[in-house]
Amino acid sequence: MDTSTSPDTVPARPLSRASATTPRWRRFATGDGAVSSPFPRRTIALGTIGAVLMLAASIGAGGILVSDPVIGTGQWSWLRYGHGRNLATAVLYIGFGLVVWAWVRLGRYVLMHRVGVRPVLVAAGCWMAPLLFAPPLFTRDVFAYLAQGALLYDHDPYTNAPNVLTEIPTIVENVYSAWQSTPSPYGPVFLAFAKGIVTLTGDNPIAGVIVTRIALLPGLALLVWALTRLVRHLGGNPAITMWLAVASPMTVIHLIGGPHNELLMLGPLLLGVLLALERKHVLAIVVGTVAMLIKPTAAIALPFIVWIWTNHLPETRGKLANFLRAGTASVSVFVAVYVAGTFAALGSVNLGWLGGLEGPQLIKNWLNFPTGIGQLTHVITNLFTPVTQSPFITGARGAGWVVLAGFGIWQWWKARNGGTTAVYHLAVTLIATAMLAPPTLPWYFTWGFVIAACFAWQVRHLAIVVGVSVFLVLVYYPTGEQALHDPSMVAVFLVSGYAAWCLLRPDPLGIVRAFTGREEPAPADDVPNDVPVGPAEPVTVNSGQPTSRSTG
Repeated sequence: MDTSTSPDTVPARPLSRASATTPRWRRFATGDGAVSSPFPRRTIALGTIGAVLMLAASIGAGGILVSDPVIGTGQWSWLRYGHGRNLATAVLYIGFGLVVWAWVRLGRYVLMHRVGVRPVLVAAGCWMAPLLFAPPLFTRDVFAYLAQGALLYDHDPYTNAPNVLTEIPTIVENVYSAWQSTPSPYGPVFLAFAKGIVTLTGDNPIAGVIVTRIALLPGLALLVWALTRLVRHLGGNPAITMWLAVASPMTVIHLIGGPHNELLMLGPLLLGVLLALERKHVLAIVVGTVAMLIKPTAAIALPFIVWIWTNHLPETRGKLANFLRAGTASVSVFVAVYVAGTFAALGSVNLGWLGGLEGPQLIKNWLNFPTGIGQLTHVITNLFTPVTQSPFITGARGAGWVVLAGFGIWQWWKARNGGTTAVYHLAVTLIATAMLAPPTLPWYFTWGFVIAACFAWQVRHLAIVVGVSVFLVLVYYPTGEQALHDPSMVAVFLVSGYAAWCLLRPDPLGIVRAFTGREEPAPADDVPNDVPVGPAEPVTVNSGQPTSRSTG
């Protein structure tokens, strides 16, 4: 393989120094992330207080049980009705605001090279810990996970739905109505995981939610470990990567507070990519297949891993011969692991999850671009003549699938030189899948985003990520119902934009200064000369593809 066109690792190169005349927008957030500085204790405490407020308020404003045996009729039951529930909701949003404030402030410290990886991970852990014991936040999917896992006892989860279960009625009654009668869309390994939790907790939804979160923590640990190694290959700053991928509200609130099974899938997904870059190709396919057996989306990574493998083979054979060799070996390994995994989890080789993928398409929201286009077209048409919405959404979604298929093939072909370029196009494809394949749910954006976080970023692009992350939490209510058609979405856009602005210009409206008399810490006009800014040829997540020597 010619590493000059597609390196698997961004090699160590002399570090450039920031110029006093370099605009902040042009600087790249790169470097080794290893800086010596005191812990940002106040910032960590600020986010922790916010998380504790969210925990306390969630008993009245979160994804509460239909019939709560703990406080459903006790002295605290007033939190779940009328003004009490409004108060709990307000406190929960205040807590969320404090978490976001702390996260943005921590991000500024990272950009100033005042903190490194360890403080970021400590902050993320402190913000996650209280949420381990909260009711589900901004979703109710965890009840569906438990019910679908319980189906494995006596039913095929790919032909049956939670409404056939009679052994765990309390859990089933808390499953979101759309999933009551739809088969599982998840992989057999995850269903076996969920079955194990139900075996421990039985028909106790409170214990089921808490144990699910705790059981997902090894997935978080694997994700962090893989990120620390993958970022070395992709040229990013480890501290910024952890700030984006681990301490973000997308992870803290959605993946832990939810919780969501993405947290179990992302670790093996990143590990598979890492192993491929480190030339452990068979293991990469094995781990990538396991990730797919948790959540089918991870299968998108496998064709990109084949390109990485292809480019590691001797060039004397020719690209086509190497591709056929790597592809044949990958398919063989995939089939073996898939058969073993499904048989171990289900007792049979089952492709039923393919049909189960149709169930989530019942969700129709404009976060999914084709669905949004269909809804908008229907609204405009309906101004002139009464028509039903369904044909517009079905047609737009069909066109969206065609666009996604073409875009995915194009990205895969652009990844043909392997190396870091293939990883970049994989991240782009995963993000495009989250946007174009129905349904689009906020936490789906973590699929590609955690990989993209390992590249170098420009500061203005980080600000966009801050705004998008806040937006993708607030588009759902804490109860798990979507807020996308509520007039309050105007406030959501404003708050998300303000959060992004705060990364670039601390306290731009002077709100903190007015209440506390303190100035928010701001990134200096320039990074001190003795601080590494980044490699001379950074791999950057920009408007195009990587701008390192990997240009294929």
